[in-house]
Amino acid sequence: ALAALGAEVTLVSGPVTIPDPAGVTTVHVERAEEMRDAVISRLPADIAVMVAAVADWRVASSSGQKIKKQPGEAPPPLLLTENPDILKTVGHHENRPALVVGFAAETQSVEENGRAKLERKGADMIVANDVSPETGIMGGSRNRVKIISRDGVADWPDLPKDAVAERLAALIAETLGAKAGA
Repeated sequence: ALAALGAEVTLVSGPVTIPDPAGVTTVHVERAEEMRDAVISRLPADIAVMVAAVADWRVASSSGQKIKKQPGEAPPPLLLTENPDILKTVGHHENRPALVVGFAAETQSVEENGRAKLERKGADMIVANDVSPETGIMGGSRNRVKIISRDGVADWPDLPKDAVAERLAALIAETLGAKAGA
């Protein structure tokens, strides 16, 4: 949607089955550390829109070979370590974009958690939504979001996901224009 408005867009994408969007430079990565490095290497930028989070945790170490079952032995412990917080890294980076937009997929206390995320991550705007199974948002074609900023909260109506993207792109362009004029 931002490319359609004329923005030069670089998409840093993990493994997906959908085709790369037209008119966008796409950088493919496999792991969270690669994603963080790819994003940071593209700073400075005017805007960062962090639309999806990588998993919070990853396996602490991996094996180069199959770990076979041993009769009578318990499975090896599964040790996890924290993945990098890319939104927070960008939000507090020395080359921080003029506008940092994050997303918050929540199952409870959507507005509260979105406000907390805005502050914690150093974002200017959080697009928050309720992804509880009963909402049908995940995997569905529609979305209902709250736009959380330091100026307050805007509740958007239930819209097709493409319409949410177009409306968000227009808001981002308007907000960036206002910041540039300030």
